Amino acid sequence: MEKKHIISLAGDLASGKGETSKILTEKLGYGIYRNGQYFRELAKSMNMSVTEFNIYVENHPEIDRKIENSAAEYAKSHDNFIIDARLGWYAVPESFKVYLKVDIDIAAKRAFLDAERKDTENFNTIEEQKEDMIKRFKLENERYYKLYNVRKENLENYDLVVDTSNISPADVAEKIITEYKKWLNEK
Repeated sequence: MEKKHIISLAGDLASGKGETSKILTEKLGYGIYRNGQYFRELAKSMNMSVTEFNIYVENHPEIDRKIENSAAEYAKSHDNFIIDARLGWYAVPESFKVYLKVDIDIAAKRAFLDAERKDTENFNTIEEQKEDMIKRFKLENERYYKLYNVRKENLENYDLVVDTSNISPADVAEKIITEYKKWLNEK
């Protein structure tokens, strides 16, 4: 399989995919393709939280397939970009596949304090946020296994795994760029 100049960025909820992908696009001069943003927009347009929309999509797999297939279609005619998507690694296997891990307590705090999430994730406490994140993680995993027979949290699917719990998005991006360059030069 021929390698493409594409980095697929997957990971735990609130692991820093969005911020890291912004830094990567700036440092590499790459474009970006975001499945998660599209998913949130669909949820909002239907007046649903992202968790409610996850449940809805379980019974409407055509929506999930459309979202995931869009990354593969985009990659057919584009290069030099970042895919910020849970299954980007699956949709574009010739990409450099990265998974960002994060401690659930740190993730819940990040998500709770993120003002951009409030229109689709509005909780009163960090603990409520954490419970919802655990529920979403399970819903996504079950749905992806049912639809695609894959486990996104299986770290063997990735070329690089980075724990973002205690490092900045800039440091995460630097690690990714270093390993990505090595990967590109490997036969």
